[in-house]
Amino acid sequence: MWFHNCVFYQIYPLNFCGAPELNSGVQEHRLDRITDYMDRYLSEYGIGGVYLNPVFSSDTHGYDTRDYRRIDERLGTNEEFRKLVNTAHKRGIRVVLDGVFHHVGRGFFAFQDLIQKGFESRYKDWFCVDFNGNSPYDDGFWYEGWEGHYELVKLNLYNPEVQNYLLDSIGLWLDEFQIDGIRLDVAYLLPDWFMAKIREYVSSRREDFFLVGETLADNQGHLFTEGKLDSITDYPLYKSIWSGLNSRNMFEIAHTLKRNLTEMYPGRALWSFLDNHDVDRIAGKLTDPELLTAAFGLQMALPGIPCIYYGSEWGIEGRKRPGQSDRELRPEIVSPEYNDLSEQVKEMVRLRNCTPALMTGSFREVLLTNQQYVFLREAAGSTVLTAINISDSTWEFQYDLPHGTWSKSLSQREEVFEGTLQLGPKSITWWIF
Repeated sequence: MWFHNCVFYQIYPLNFCGAPELNSGVQEHRLDRITDYMDRYLSEYGIGGVYLNPVFSSDTHGYDTRDYRRIDERLGTNEEFRKLVNTAHKRGIRVVLDGVFHHVGRGFFAFQDLIQKGFESRYKDWFCVDFNGNSPYDDGFWYEGWEGHYELVKLNLYNPEVQNYLLDSIGLWLDEFQIDGIRLDVAYLLPDWFMAKIREYVSSRREDFFLVGETLADNQGHLFTEGKLDSITDYPLYKSIWSGLNSRNMFEIAHTLKRNLTEMYPGRALWSFLDNHDVDRIAGKLTDPELLTAAFGLQMALPGIPCIYYGSEWGIEGRKRPGQSDRELRPEIVSPEYNDLSEQVKEMVRLRNCTPALMTGSFREVLLTNQQYVFLREAAGSTVLTAINISDSTWEFQYDLPHGTWSKSLSQREEVFEGTLQLGPKSITWWIF
């Protein structure tokens, strides 16, 4: 499928465009900022898919939906979103939206009706309500929220009306706006049968529609088999990359990868990332900034479906602050920055896009030490040997590269002398042949 062969790019639209935190309902027009960014920057960067955090009308941050069938008033109109998708497709970029189907905001039309009419509301069975209790908002009834957050109202997905409403909403964006996929928010809390229902619905319209689920834990294979998803978020690998680089322990990365490939998800491609809108930026997470290139090199060389979080490719820092908003993780962007890191990552994306072994090739470990890791990926027509050295010293190892054309990339600090490969300190390279 197409999603196995491209690099994704994640944008948090509300913050990226500098929208206010609260939705006053006043119509603004900011979506062109993302459209222009894709047209001028992402297409040049070789990005094949853009994943947009919530774009539907919401109360505040996007995950508290008001209306699944309307673009957030702070961003623009449905027609402006159509222009965004059309521009992306002309540039060869697919569009994947965030689908927040576990909960809604208090401003959601059906919940507002419940607040106004109580037990007489025709929508009372759309939620998990108890009229013998009361909510922290003094609504006169108790309801279930997401993980105790009562501004996020849990939907009753067992209600056929709710199911049909959500499926019809997906159909609107798929049929009329030609979106290419959905990332299912908190998929670990959605019933498998509900995700399978979404799969059946979208596949009846487009066989190549991409469904990726957010999950935080290990051993979530049921999301593939029962939930019928194409991919899931690889939080274990994300953690092992920054942790392994910080502790100078390549065994942690190798161990996590082996579990993914052989024990938990054989034959599956996981959604890989170095950071996202919920976690510290990789540039702020690494204790040694000189290993940033190595982190991106690993992400692009290891099996999976890689996704870059906007701005991380040029080294934006951002950390979660207890008790504060996450806006530091989701800054406004006026224009892209260009530096050595962004150019290195761009070259990685270019090479991955034209090298089958890096996209879908097999994986084999060649050598592993605390501070070095060498592995081979192979597919019809291409082979890639990746070597990473995170020590402070030059490192040599023995490997007989095949005769013929090969190219080294990502670093200019490695040499080859009759089967001895030499790699500079804190560097990563791919030999492609």
